[in-house]
Amino acid sequence: MGDASVESGEVVSCSPLLREPLTAQAAVELAAVFKALADPMSEEPKPSVLFVCVHNAGRSQMAAGWLAHLAGDRVEVRSAGSAPGATINSVAVAAMAEVGIDITSAIPKVLTPEAVQASDVVITMGCGDACPFFPGKRYEDWALDDPAGQGIEAVRPIRDEIHGRIAKLLAELGISVRERTTQ
Repeated sequence: MGDASVESGEVVSCSPLLREPLTAQAAVELAAVFKALADPMSEEPKPSVLFVCVHNAGRSQMAAGWLAHLAGDRVEVRSAGSAPGATINSVAVAAMAEVGIDITSAIPKVLTPEAVQASDVVITMGCGDACPFFPGKRYEDWALDDPAGQGIEAVRPIRDEIHGRIAKLLAELGISVRERTTQ
């Protein structure tokens, strides 16, 4: 149906919510209203990233901390685990504190299909086949050592490798990295 139909006032559909049928022009205008409501021009949609590891206590929490720190509010950050632990790994907390990032308030969360479905990018860190797959999502598997049971000397390189991968991810998403305030 082209512009001629709109100009002629041809009826294209009838809505049960309206008392009168919609003309083509009214349908076009209504569609524009819904588009403006669903996709306001003043704000770009934020990409969302989900980090997944088995216990959601070390690698995924460090990754979430780095992403939140380097991207600020320009990315929606999630993390979860296929078998979440009771608390965050204290050595991971200490390693992140060394670079000025506080993850002490993070809580291990269970991985749900809804969390995966709501994310644009899903990054796994050793959860194997426990991660649900949804078409149209970007999936990456980051092979990283597990900080569980490791000392601070072993966790620092893991933290630093995650930092590099987060910076690369942000570049791929077209988001500039905020400067770190503490070294």
